[in-house]
Amino acid sequence: MAISAGLKLKLGQKLKLAPQLRQAIELLQYNRIELREHIEQALETNPLLELDGDLQDEYDQDPESDYADEADSGNDDFDEHEPDVADWDDLPEGFSEVGDTPDYDRFISDPDADSLYSHLLWQANLCGFNEEDDAIAKAIIYALDEDGYLHDDLADLRASMAPEYLVSIEEIRAVLERIQHFEPMGVAAQNLGQCLLIQVRALSSDVASKGLAEHLIKHHLEDLGQTDTAGLAKATGFDKQQIEAALLVIRKLDPRPGMRHSRHDRDYIVPDAYVHKDEDGWRVTLNRDHEPGLRINEAYAKLMKKTTGKDRDYLKNCLQEAQWLISSLDLRNNTLRSVAESIVRIQTGFLQHGEVAMQPLLQKDLAEIVDVHESTISRATTGKYIHTPRGTFELKHFFSVALPTVSGTPIAATAVKARLEALIREESATKPYSDQALTDALGADGLMLSRRTVAKYREQLGIPGSSKRRKQAVS
Repeated sequence: MAISAGLKLKLGQKLKLAPQLRQAIELLQYNRIELREHIEQALETNPLLELDGDLQDEYDQDPESDYADEADSGNDDFDEHEPDVADWDDLPEGFSEVGDTPDYDRFISDPDADSLYSHLLWQANLCGFNEEDDAIAKAIIYALDEDGYLHDDLADLRASMAPEYLVSIEEIRAVLERIQHFEPMGVAAQNLGQCLLIQVRALSSDVASKGLAEHLIKHHLEDLGQTDTAGLAKATGFDKQQIEAALLVIRKLDPRPGMRHSRHDRDYIVPDAYVHKDEDGWRVTLNRDHEPGLRINEAYAKLMKKTTGKDRDYLKNCLQEAQWLISSLDLRNNTLRSVAESIVRIQTGFLQHGEVAMQPLLQKDLAEIVDVHESTISRATTGKYIHTPRGTFELKHFFSVALPTVSGTPIAATAVKARLEALIREESATKPYSDQALTDALGADGLMLSRRTVAKYREQLGIPGSSKRRKQAVS
């Protein structure tokens, strides 16, 4: 058999960011634990870095070390090596920062090996993906919510990976289908129906009623929460016994596959910022307890002028890296403060009256207010928490889509859910509202919602249907 050899050309586009700006992007993504670990590692490996002031004791630094005692108060030698301060405006036009960091493994918010992210990444590593497919897989995995669902549109995922990876929707869909068959089965589904269909189709062909179960999920999903088997039998043409057998198969499926890896019972949240009221209104302050201040070790910086050759080059590189880190930390703090302050100004109603007063807010709206890219907002709000008089919330909690009203003034979906929950809380225990009755009641308040939307919000609140609520009240 003849073997032919040849050259193959492949055109592609890649954008290389300045190291300092890349570092600023990474630091903004880090949660508090990851940021602290990054700073500790920098302190251990870079002699030009030291903790600022009294924070030395917190890190068990030796007060007699050369880092402190040999330091001089002068700072005259720094200017010639000082780099430009990192700024989000330095990003190329149209750049999406989310996809420009190949090392996605550093962005795992939960370092525990049993987390959903780690569990899925472990399986992805066994798939033998090429570089692009591996990046797609990690982008999908990090976009999942705690239930294991993928709410992002595939086009948005594609845009978030550019320009580092220029992939097609078809390539993303192919990797997504692989991940959806990872364990737990049905993870990365984009809605409940898809999640259940993935699981039921993976069942053995010997499972009785598998075909009917799939038919019910595809065509009668909204009715599966009811106990009206007679109604399902009439609608499908199957007898009640067949319907009950199919429902038994469906009940064994997992509608929230990611929850088995949830660690809510072990997580301890430390707020990144605090909001409190003073004479001038609501004030935001950053939590600096676990984010040490850094400064240049002047003794080593002065030593650089006395050295030559490789030693001087080494110290010069360390000085530059130290200054970049300090600058990037300042940019991170300023961005977090601006984002938190803007959210507080918009959501003052929530702070005063609760979720019923939440205002519609999207990431792109906040990006325009803060004057940064939308993906910067995504990084600044993911895994970052703020403590308010009403509790501690992830910054993403304050985003909510706008829903139409009769008056023309949009209302936040979060506020609608709060009203829905209040209606159900005040209903008669023996005569609970049906989803249609809830729709009518909200419509009387000027809210333009379909019954399907009301049912979806009710399910998201973890509230069962009217028949189950009635049974719970009677039992």
